[in-house]
Amino acid sequence: MRMVAGLMLLASSAGAYAAESAYQKVDFEKDCREVQSDETGGSWTCKGHGDYGISFAEGDLRQSAFYGHLGPWFEKGAFETFSGFNHAGDTIEWRLDGATPFATIRRWFVSPGTDDKGDPLPEVQVLVIAKVGQKDAGDACVVGYVEATANKDANALARKVADEEARDFACRHAEAMWHGERRATAIEASSYFEDKAGVE
Repeated sequence: MRMVAGLMLLASSAGAYAAESAYQKVDFEKDCREVQSDETGGSWTCKGHGDYGISFAEGDLRQSAFYGHLGPWFEKGAFETFSGFNHAGDTIEWRLDGATPFATIRRWFVSPGTDDKGDPLPEVQVLVIAKVGQKDAGDACVVGYVEATANKDANALARKVADEEARDFACRHAEAMWHGERRATAIEASSYFEDKAGVE
């Protein structure tokens, strides 16, 4: 019985690391279409991986992105970002299970504020791991964070988090956690969902 359980655990662990990566560089002018805009920002839909698109938004110099097929909860209001001013990098790493993307990893550049003299501090780079919404579920959200400027193995750690946590992460119920070392502890993640009742 123990041998069977051990083999099952080994198979499960091997499956978790069987993912591959596909990389996309987003050209905002060519790949994105404006949905709405105002004086503080707006929202866009962008080409993603296959028919898994990107829903991108900006407001008050802060950005947010959701990936894949999104449920009704998204239209009711959703925005995940950081407390400080920030912007997302243009390269997205899609983690694939066969041909199906289940997670993304994207580098964000976040302002930690100013020093005692009022001068801007250097931006902190954070790898944001997100769950990709699937056609039958429509659930997507941030799964975890890795401070790239504090971890030498940041990319490998982010892939590990994606592969082990993204598929079963309970969006709008579970809290996305920081992984690895943190230096810029003043940076805080921020998530807003008007609908937290779960996937509809």
